[in-house]
Amino acid sequence: MADNDNDNNKRGSSSIGDDDDLESLEAKNKRTKLLVSSTSTSTSTTTNKCTRTQRFIEDQQLLASQSIPTHTTPYTMYTPKIVCDSSRLKILITGGAGFVGSHLVDKLMQVGHEIIVLDNFFTGQKKNIEHWTHHPNFTVIRHDITEPILLEVDQIYHLACPASPPHYQYNPVKTIKTSTMGTLNMLGLAKRVKARILLASTSEIYGDPNIHPQPESYWGNVNTLGPRSCYDEGKRVAETMMYAYKEQNNVEVRIARIFNTFGPRMHPNDGRVVSNFIIQALQNKDITIYGDGNQTRSFQYVNDLVEGLVKLMNSDYDGPVNIGNPDEYSIKNFAEQIKEMTSSQSKIIYLPKVADDPTQRNPDITTAKAKLNWSPQWHVKAGLAKAVEYFQAVLDMAGDDGIKPTGPEASKPKA
Repeated sequence: MADNDNDNNKRGSSSIGDDDDLESLEAKNKRTKLLVSSTSTSTSTTTNKCTRTQRFIEDQQLLASQSIPTHTTPYTMYTPKIVCDSSRLKILITGGAGFVGSHLVDKLMQVGHEIIVLDNFFTGQKKNIEHWTHHPNFTVIRHDITEPILLEVDQIYHLACPASPPHYQYNPVKTIKTSTMGTLNMLGLAKRVKARILLASTSEIYGDPNIHPQPESYWGNVNTLGPRSCYDEGKRVAETMMYAYKEQNNVEVRIARIFNTFGPRMHPNDGRVVSNFIIQALQNKDITIYGDGNQTRSFQYVNDLVEGLVKLMNSDYDGPVNIGNPDEYSIKNFAEQIKEMTSSQSKIIYLPKVADDPTQRNPDITTAKAKLNWSPQWHVKAGLAKAVEYFQAVLDMAGDDGIKPTGPEASKPKA
């Protein structure tokens, strides 16, 4: 009996142990499942994080390779990746948010350089450059160049200064300061960092010329006391300072004498012939000519100008260079051409002539052809088609009466 009891006890003991092992196995399986589930969740979370990180990196790479279409610039421009940092220049553009400056930004960004725009936004507009504000190679600084600034750059395109008569006559003292003190500050910067500097001078230094067309050797015929003199004389002094720094401090200088330029991003209220005529024609309002319309001008498309500026900056020639299109139009014929292109119902009317308005203006571009291998590639009519398209979009956004062309009187730029 005792043996049987022992056997039963052994069997009972064995049975209890088996149950314990079973429960232990089930607990292990449960923990394993939880661990697997936790690992799976962790792996999934990690995978999602990796996916988000990868997507972020891809987005940043995309933003670093192109512009973003905007209302003002509704197309995409691409920037190459310059593998060698020594090939990438750090370039400062004063007035880079303006009409010409913003197109120069486009040109240099598409080459792959690092661009710094300096602008006080008196006539410049943020919308002209907003398609680049996300790009790592682009920086914009709100700054008035009549105040010094410390930067490290390789090249300086000095474009800052109101260029339309109503705008530069609004504050003539500030216009003179911009051309003199501003240029002095930029030359000081160029001297300190050993940067090459290009001055955007103007055909206005020739005044009302007695020689036609005007070569760079012509000294000009300028009224030093007239309403335009704040701009004309300011640029003449700026040129003088450029060559003084060249001779005394070995600063590398370039001077572009820019003739009438037009294209997209012109300020709609700048009071210039092209913008006024196009807006008035699109609005079917009177096209206003100041004078008898027989005064002549030459007009170049902005892309040609930008190409000329870049070629001049990177050339070995340091004399002044006319950058303009020799195709010459009377103001009357130019107005008629715009009216025809826009199928406008506008009437052309004649108002009293503006003081010191030149009777003729046409560039001799022999130097540009010989030294830069540059000449205009855009026909005026093709450029006007682009300008008309741009101003039509501006009017569509502002409304039919949202923009009123500016007359010859001094006026502050409107937003």
